[in-house]
Amino acid sequence: MAGGAGIIRPSMTRQDERLRRAMQTPIVGGLPDVPGIGAAMRLTPNLGLHLRGLADELLVNDFPGATLSRDERELLATAVSAANDCFFCMDSHAAHATALLERHGRTDALTLTDALKAGGSDGFDPKMRALLQIARTVRGSALSLGPDDVEAAVAAGASDADVQLAILIAAAFSMYNRMVDGLRARTPGSTEAYRQRAEEIAERGYSAPPAAPAPAAAPAPAGAGGSRREG
Repeated sequence: MAGGAGIIRPSMTRQDERLRRAMQTPIVGGLPDVPGIGAAMRLTPNLGLHLRGLADELLVNDFPGATLSRDERELLATAVSAANDCFFCMDSHAAHATALLERHGRTDALTLTDALKAGGSDGFDPKMRALLQIARTVRGSALSLGPDDVEAAVAAGASDADVQLAILIAAAFSMYNRMVDGLRARTPGSTEAYRQRAEEIAERGYSAPPAAPAPAAAPAPAGAGGSRREG
């Protein structure tokens, strides 16, 4: 099988790397003051439209002939981003995958995403392991992908469309990763920062705008029915 799967990293080292990346600030002027890929998406309205649309086509919408679920597609995006050391994309897509897995009653999301963040494939079935190998190989050197990689995936139960998706996700998310880190877009130092948006994407996909924060409740008029103190 062709190489290019990437380096296996101890999972405990990832938080140190994440915090170092979070300390970096944009090196390009004029960026919108938002983290991650949002900085690129907001440079022009059409750029945002097309980048979100591409994410929906690869990760959300029906793909003819594919058997990959939405959570499996998000896991492929997580693996590619981890291999590229793009912490914003790695952590956000791991959060999206987790939200989808939990909706289906899965309890192993953290185990799976931690394996991917460390460069491994532990816990995955043979089909996903073969597709992860394809995605990581394309991420590293597309021409290193060989017929034996494709044959191994098909033999493990992948359809031609599944292989197509793995290749397309690897190529597209390498692009997203380089946008984020080339601009040095702000990146959170905690994985908790992605939880709310992950639930929204699990529900509505990428093209729907983020939900607006709920307006603060107006204070009650003085003396109207007595005052209520928060405990």
